[in-house]
Amino acid sequence: MEIGSGIKILYEDNHLLVVEKPVNMLTQGDATGDADLLSLLKQYIKEKYDKPGNVYLGLVHRLDRPVGGVMVFARTSKAASRLSDQVRKGTFGKVYLAVVRGKPPQSGRLQHYLHKDGATNTVQCFDTPREGAKEAVLQYLLLESVDVPQDAGALSLVKVNLITGRSHQIRAQFAFEGFPLYGDQKYGKDVNRPGQQLALWSVGIKLVHPTLKEEIAFKSFPPDCYPWNQFKVLEGAKGGAIKLL
Repeated sequence: MEIGSGIKILYEDNHLLVVEKPVNMLTQGDATGDADLLSLLKQYIKEKYDKPGNVYLGLVHRLDRPVGGVMVFARTSKAASRLSDQVRKGTFGKVYLAVVRGKPPQSGRLQHYLHKDGATNTVQCFDTPREGAKEAVLQYLLLESVDVPQDAGALSLVKVNLITGRSHQIRAQFAFEGFPLYGDQKYGKDVNRPGQQLALWSVGIKLVHPTLKEEIAFKSFPPDCYPWNQFKVLEGAKGGAIKLL
């Protein structure tokens, strides 16, 4: 089901609300005053269930503004607490698809230390520990590489499993390794042109239901547009031929 502003509802019960976040929408309101996902979903719940007063909706995790894909919200404080505990323990599984420039090794584990500059909303990436920097770890698998002459060389589709959840982690770590994400204006401005959409998508989330205690998973695939439509392997993933979670 799709509600206003292009938001798709993937799953809903008394404890969870799972949606597909549109690209270029804020997860939570900020100083810009632009429309944000959390506020729109609260309004959706308020209207659907005719709830008086303020509506509770717990923000369990975030996606950067340019990133689209699966997001899970908690409809009760109990669900929020239990999901947040899963996030802390690393049992809340998050899988992303990203298009990077160049061709990275077939698979790998990236471990760096990220220091965030709140004034510029960017992070610096280091190989070794630094004061104020937090450890960032991810694992990735190269799914497919294609040569795109009109776009200055090879583009690669990678599946990313986040071990930690740092701000801008995927973008900063791949850029540091020499494979900036397609369209990333913060960490790949030397190779990306203004106006190109960041190619990073939250494709899957796996968690234990906060009350049923059963493992459940949700998927969402990137839109059929450039650069995603350059990769044949995506069709196999949509058909279940490639395991994403």
